[in-house]
Amino acid sequence: MVKQKSVIVVGAGIIGASVAWHLARQGAAVTVVAEKNDGVATPASFAWINASWGNPEFYFRFRRYAMEGWKRLANELPGIGVNWCGSIGWDLSESEFDAYATQYGGWGYGIRRIKRDEIELREPHLAHYPEFALHVAEEGVVEPVAAAQRMLAGAQWRGARLLYGATASMLLQEGGRVTGVATTFGTFKADHVVLAAGAGAVALAETAGVKLSIETPPGLIVHSKPTEKRLNGLVLASELHMRQTAEGRIIAGADFGGSDPGANQQAVADTLFAKLKTTLKDVDDLALDFFTVGYRPTPKDGFPIIGKAENHEGLSIAVMHSGVTLAPAVGLLLSKEILSDRPEEKLAPFRLSRFGG
Repeated sequence: MVKQKSVIVVGAGIIGASVAWHLARQGAAVTVVAEKNDGVATPASFAWINASWGNPEFYFRFRRYAMEGWKRLANELPGIGVNWCGSIGWDLSESEFDAYATQYGGWGYGIRRIKRDEIELREPHLAHYPEFALHVAEEGVVEPVAAAQRMLAGAQWRGARLLYGATASMLLQEGGRVTGVATTFGTFKADHVVLAAGAGAVALAETAGVKLSIETPPGLIVHSKPTEKRLNGLVLASELHMRQTAEGRIIAGADFGGSDPGANQQAVADTLFAKLKTTLKDVDDLALDFFTVGYRPTPKDGFPIIGKAENHEGLSIAVMHSGVTLAPAVGLLLSKEILSDRPEEKLAPFRLSRFGG
């Protein structure tokens, strides 16, 4: 009889949750170690599922694969809450629009140019309309905390142990192999450890001599109080990206990643929310509830770090920005790699080894 492989997943945001779900679904003995049951970056995410502008083709293809993974997850975990609402955007120059539509359309992305009358038909509550925009019907959103918790609940139902409130302080090693994690709840041993703790993975990896080349730019996003339906999909206006959540909140950032909060975060939030109100009609009842500041764990070359850490047996890394889009692909591919002990070809461009050292 094949021994059940034990895996510790450090982090319970959208990436850690996906890794835990896919491992548990394939029969691994999973332990999730996390300070919070929704991660740190995940609650501050704009949560746009896309393969949008500015990506080289290899990364576009990977993101498109991940988008399809959300459809699979919706079947595996009913109620995970994916909404394929589509996007309308006019946040690029006309030449950039043309280049985007030509290149991505050629790659098979469902993108087309629409005129003012169609924009108004799709989003009737906007106060102002551009003469044209790009519409991508296949893009969507998900409520990231709810989706992560749905995956964690699914993993728990399949036997995973969830240790919330536990701070991981050090990776344990024996004979050059990572064998577990020291935490405020004690030490835990396993056949494999996955670092999916976002920006927090940097210090933890260093305890095993692993350097992660990651930056953590901040992004402020405003959240309105729940209100009546005003937005049908993602609206990517110039200097303001916004959407309406499942509970009726309108959330917005200077772009999808959020704006730099500066020294006076409340002032930045107030200014941003005032701008949001100028983009919509009939806003007398629209009120700011709170704002979030997320610190996006972004590898220095902009691409995710995913896969087993070379020269460190028993350790895998899963750290990236665009965690919401990529979560289904990361969870599936990394779990297969860990449980089969064979490298997944789709992860080849995202290995830590590309940084050298």
